[in-house]
Amino acid sequence: MLPLRDSVRTRRRAWMNWLLVAVTTAVFLVQDSGAVERADLFRTLAVIPVRIFDLGLLAGLGYWPLLTLLTATFLHGGWIHLLGNMLYLWVFGDNVEDRLGHLRYLAFYLAGGFVANLAHVLANPFSSIPTIGASGAVAAVLGAYAVTFPQARVLALVPVGAIVPVLRVPAWALLGLWFLLQLWGGIAGPGAQPVAWWAHIGGFLAGMGLVRLLAPAREPQRVG
Repeated sequence: MLPLRDSVRTRRRAWMNWLLVAVTTAVFLVQDSGAVERADLFRTLAVIPVRIFDLGLLAGLGYWPLLTLLTATFLHGGWIHLLGNMLYLWVFGDNVEDRLGHLRYLAFYLAGGFVANLAHVLANPFSSIPTIGASGAVAAVLGAYAVTFPQARVLALVPVGAIVPVLRVPAWALLGLWFLLQLWGGIAGPGAQPVAWWAHIGGFLAGMGLVRLLAPAREPQRVG
């Protein structure tokens, strides 16, 4: 499912969401340019669960591996990985920022990414595979959107076999199905998996809780 746009109109410009998209894209362009050795970059900035559970190594590295729970959010493995995450962030992030305000949204996004990556670490404590991507933080945005704008309508490409129609889907149905697919992947998937299912699950649940914690008093939203 690929979202194209939603029906909720924002009251203010989503400066912080635009900035997050721009910074994440800029980091990828630097990463993809070859200016920095990719293997060294991933070794330094990606989440590697076993490092976080090895207390001796953790202390020896000055607890830097804990910071990778944030830095890994800004790295991506390729253009499809990047564009998929940024599309979801572009469609849903502006509304969550509108609900929270600019600085609260930044705090929310970073906290959501941190918790999401921590969930991945807890689910795969002995993995030495570097994990990267904004999908955990984006999942937090989706969780926040699901509880804040459940009645919104989302225009999306929904594959049905070989046909890919454009449908207007209720947000609760689209995001609920997305979450169930992640849960299925996390439960049924193998231990050494290329997709960080539990980061998605943890991020989504964190977003549902964090938006309630950080949101100011409710203001009416315009739904088109």
